[in-house]
Amino acid sequence: MKTALHTVSYAGVWPGQVSLPLERVVEKAAALGFDALMVMGKRPHASVLDMSEEARARLRDLMGERGISLACIAGYTNFTGGADRPDVPFREVQIQHVTELARMARDLGGSLVRIFTGYQYEGLSYDQQWGWCVQAIKECARRAADKGVTIGVQNHHDIAGHYESLRDFLAEVDEPNCRAMFDAWSPALHGTDLPAAARALAPITVQTTVADYVRRPRFRYVPGLVNYEPQTDVVRAVPMGEGFIDYRGFLGALREGGFDGTVAYEMCAPMRGGGSEENLDRCARQFIDWMHGSGFRS
Repeated sequence: MKTALHTVSYAGVWPGQVSLPLERVVEKAAALGFDALMVMGKRPHASVLDMSEEARARLRDLMGERGISLACIAGYTNFTGGADRPDVPFREVQIQHVTELARMARDLGGSLVRIFTGYQYEGLSYDQQWGWCVQAIKECARRAADKGVTIGVQNHHDIAGHYESLRDFLAEVDEPNCRAMFDAWSPALHGTDLPAAARALAPITVQTTVADYVRRPRFRYVPGLVNYEPQTDVVRAVPMGEGFIDYRGFLGALREGGFDGTVAYEMCAPMRGGGSEENLDRCARQFIDWMHGSGFRS
């Protein structure tokens, strides 16, 4: 398996996290020993509003000079949004955005764009929201196909969040260039058997994104009972191999199922040790060491 660094890790998206320009992240990925980049398809890194043809050519040349390939462009979508204002073509705008991301991926020498389905909103049926996502992603895939680009659906949002639902969802989209970007984070929180899920999704998975976490129990004090009532656990990011997610089982099962794609590492939540460049570099190196030590680095 090859490794990619998700540039969101150095984008300043959470308080205290260092923000580096995209060119610096290319240099950093090479210095840290990554094979590729997963490029955040929005500001401050690679927004379609800012990435002119000249900027794309410069970035592609820099990546080539440093021996870094493009794993994918990371798009950010929510195809169920905007239902409160049906007069605004919210899904059409997103479909066009994904089309432009596909063009950018091609121009940077890549062939994959990551997207999400949609969050579930109250007052609308699940099936209706499912259908909106299917229709929109089908059109995204068709528009990306003539650019030689695959659309990868990551199991991040509410619609088709469970691994079996994601498999059903992609079967309903039914486009040859629409595949899974199946990661372990959500099924681990669901309490799913990770190796079983990975084996089931491996044949249709083109990339996986990894990050490790710990659970921390929460309780609310109830004065009248002189006791505490349990609340939903909080989840905190930690370096690879220090959390509760069974990545050895997950990646091993993906490999058993035939997956030999890219494993992208991301730091897009407050990390143990803070968001300084030094700490993020340390965590990124630990991921590379973990991949080598676990036998997953090709």
